[in-house]
Amino acid sequence: MTSEVRLRPVRDEDLPAFFAHEQDPQANWMAAFGPKDPADRAAFDAHWARIRADPRIVNRTVTVDGAVVGRVAAFPVGERTEVSYWIDPARWGRGHATAALAALLRELPQRPVHARAAKDNAASLAVLRKCGFVVVGEDSGYAESRGAEVEEHLLELPAAPADLGDH
Repeated sequence: MTSEVRLRPVRDEDLPAFFAHEQDPQANWMAAFGPKDPADRAAFDAHWARIRADPRIVNRTVTVDGAVVGRVAAFPVGERTEVSYWIDPARWGRGHATAALAALLRELPQRPVHARAAKDNAASLAVLRKCGFVVVGEDSGYAESRGAEVEEHLLELPAAPADLGDH
């Protein structure tokens, strides 16, 4: 039997798992641009109440064999749509992030879609590339989890070329 990654809308009962996933120091280091204080449950709850109330944000819980293994989202940043994901570190290296992001992208009609990843986050960059994203620029910003300025790649999933039909 093969484990299958599935997406579903976020439920209240998913939030404790999401909070637990954010407690991993290595995951916070890799993500770089996470919550200021991952242990602040009140801030976590306020953040989730805000983003779940925003109809422009597509949030999905990632499950494998019925177990919550992470989350994936698409959200507006100005006129652009960006994606992000967070997988339980205990589940890293199994293809869950790639499968979850690919499934989310199938839900999103708009292109291009954008993403960001710390330059030293090779695993996340690999996920994005497997899903068709290409590096289109660079940026940097202060990352609370690292206590330092972090260089990042800006990536884009371009619009599919128009179907040229039979010639």
